[in-house]
Amino acid sequence: MALPLNLLALDTSTERLSLAVQHGTQVHTHEAAGGAQASAQLIAALYGLLAKAGLSLDQLDALVFGRGPGSFTGVRTACAVAQGLAFGARAGQGLAVLPVDTLLAVAEDARARHGCTHVVAVLDARMDEVYCAHYAFDNDGWHGQGDLAVLAPEAVHVPPGWVLAGNAQAAYGARLGAGAEQLFALPQASALLRLAPALLAQGHARTAGEALPLYVRDKVAQTTAERAARSASP
Repeated sequence: MALPLNLLALDTSTERLSLAVQHGTQVHTHEAAGGAQASAQLIAALYGLLAKAGLSLDQLDALVFGRGPGSFTGVRTACAVAQGLAFGARAGQGLAVLPVDTLLAVAEDARARHGCTHVVAVLDARMDEVYCAHYAFDNDGWHGQGDLAVLAPEAVHVPPGWVLAGNAQAAYGARLGAGAEQLFALPQASALLRLAPALLAQGHARTAGEALPLYVRDKVAQTTAERAARSASP
């Protein structure tokens, strides 16, 4: 049986800032407003949570972070903080990082909250689109069913018996997953912690310099004219 790990997890990909520290079998969490406020309070909140857990950066086995997709600024913030902290740990020797897909964390949050095992995970991508991925859970953990995508809300397919979970429902309502059960879920840091042991065992840990974002869009920003042309196209 594997020994409990010491882990720090963070996600800033949505409008919520989510942090968690695992010290052996004990988990401490911190939730706050994200968005533009996240970068201003993130470092202090992380060190405060580590102190609450009785840990230092040097005692961590890995630093886990939501790598995206999500808010462009938020995802870059998470990667930059993960890189900086990991590079500076252990007197410059560095700390392993574990990038985790935010949509996978949404699926895990839905499983923890609602017991779901077949999840279409969605996050609001703005520009009249959603980030979307399909995941199924069994005794071996989560398995992705196809690729991550950015889609119009109407294009999201929810197979029979699956649920749609995420934060995009408030923005798109009946346009999204018509007829499917819809549940609220987020890429919580506590979900990242639960996913981490299996991902680490599978060899997904990276060096600090590889704490990189996952972007699904080819182009992050569009002009007003480009958005109008996209909306008008078939």
